Amino acid sequence: MSIIEKAASRIDQQRQNAAPTPAASTVADQSDPIVTNPEFIPARQASQDAVRAEPVLTTAPASDAPREELLAGRQSTRRIELDLARMRELGMVTAAGGRTNLLEEFRIIKRPLLKRAFAERGTKENPGNLIMVTSSLPGEGKTYSAINLAMSIAMELDHTVLLVDADVARPSVLRTLGLPAQRGLMDILLDDTLDLSDVMLRTNVDTLSILPAGTSTPRATELLASSTMTAMVHELAHRYPDRVIIFDSPPLMLTSESRVLASHMGQIVVVVEAQTTTQHAVKEALQQLEGMANVNLLYNKTRDIPGIEETYDYHYG
Repeated sequence: MSIIEKAASRIDQQRQNAAPTPAASTVADQSDPIVTNPEFIPARQASQDAVRAEPVLTTAPASDAPREELLAGRQSTRRIELDLARMRELGMVTAAGGRTNLLEEFRIIKRPLLKRAFAERGTKENPGNLIMVTSSLPGEGKTYSAINLAMSIAMELDHTVLLVDADVARPSVLRTLGLPAQRGLMDILLDDTLDLSDVMLRTNVDTLSILPAGTSTPRATELLASSTMTAMVHELAHRYPDRVIIFDSPPLMLTSESRVLASHMGQIVVVVEAQTTTQHAVKEALQQLEGMANVNLLYNKTRDIPGIEETYDYHYG
C-alpha cells in the first residue's frame, strides 16, 4: 500500500472513531521508506521543497546537471569569479585574449593529451583523463602550465575541466589566480563527512572548476596513497565521460607526494625550464617516474628572439 493510500485509510478510520484529525506530520507511516532519491534532486529545488507544508512524494527525474549540484540537503558548489583581464595581463590563456602565440602553443600541446585521455585503455591502466603536471624543481612553471592547459582545454566544445591543486605543501593555483585559500583536497581526505560539493569551486568559465589543495597536513603522503584518495580519483575520472582532470603536482625531487600522486595518473607532463634546469635534474626526475606510462616533457620559458627578455614557448615530446 502506498504512503498516500495508508494516510487516507488512517484518516477514514479516525473519522469513524470521531477522533480529531492528526497533525500533517504524523499522517504518513514513519516506518515506510521515502521513495524520493535525494541524490537526484537539484539542491536549489530541495531548498524550495523544504519550506512547503506538503511532502514531495514523487521521485525526481535524473538530471544532467553536475553531481555537485544534485546533492539534496547540501549547499551547492560555490562559485568564484576569475579575473580574466588580470590573467591576460599575466600572459595566461583566456578565450577572450585573441589569437596569441601562447594560445596556439597550448592548442598543439593539448591535442595529443586529449586524444590519449579518451582512447580505449586496458583494465589495469589508469584513466587517461587524469593528467598530472609536475617539474623537477620549484620555479620551472608547472602551476602556470597547469592553469594554461586547463584554460585551453576548457575552450573545447566537447570537454569540461577540473583543475586540482595537489601541491598540498605549497599550494599555488589559487594564489596565482589572485584568490584566497579555501578548503579542498586534503580536507576531503581528512574528514569523511565532507563531499566534493563542499569544497569544489565553480568559475565564471562555465567549463572549468577548481579543487583547491585545502588544509596543510604532515600526513599528506599517506593521505594521497590512501584508499579514500584512490576512490575519489576513480570517481572524478569516471563520473563524467567528457571531463579532463588536471593535477598541479609538487616537484618530483622535493617530496614523496608527487611519486604517490603519479601512481594514480594516466598521463604525466614534466615541465622543464629552458636554460635553467640541468640535464642531471631532468634525469633524476624521470627516474622518480620509472615504470609509468605516458610521461611527456614540456619545454618552458625559451628565449628564442634576440632582444626579448623572455618568451614562453612550449614543446611537447
